[in-house]
Amino acid sequence: MDYRLAVIFTVILPLILLIWALVEKLEVITHLLIIYWRVASLLMITLYLMIAAIPIGFICAIASRILIPVSLWFWVDLNEEIEDMQPSPLKLTLTSWRWAITVYNAIGALIFLPSLRCAFFSAENLLADPGCRIWLDPPWMYKQIFHPGWNPPFLGFLAIVGLLIYVGCFAYFVVIRLGRQGRSATGN
Repeated sequence: MDYRLAVIFTVILPLILLIWALVEKLEVITHLLIIYWRVASLLMITLYLMIAAIPIGFICAIASRILIPVSLWFWVDLNEEIEDMQPSPLKLTLTSWRWAITVYNAIGALIFLPSLRCAFFSAENLLADPGCRIWLDPPWMYKQIFHPGWNPPFLGFLAIVGLLIYVGCFAYFVVIRLGRQGRSATGN
């Protein structure tokens, strides 16, 4: 059920909101959603780490549940601009989605927290433990649907490369960009 909710809250709804914001030409909402998609890309990396049963995927899963809500509420300038916008269906939908995804991720992180122990298992123990394996079954079903002929270790390799790029970009943001811009998404 968690993976189904994740598809709705983290993929379908933000994609609809982004398209809607682009059609309405609302730059502030578009900017916020682009930031969201950059941060939420960790979810896709996590999915592919889980396909390959790489234990660090469990750390990525909890990190994404923390970083996504932070990315949606962190930016002072965007929050002020959204708050100052005239009431509209898009503003209401965006605000509702931000709260919903924040609550969803908070509850999800609490539920997932006991599974964080799986990040410290060997691959064999990870597969043998029912509490860990339950989190791997949906990614394996995803693989069967979207990558039936692909080798899980190769998908895991791609995920690790993606994770390294993600960590590099995140480190750049924290060390350099955050110091320069603070909590301003636009740098003003």
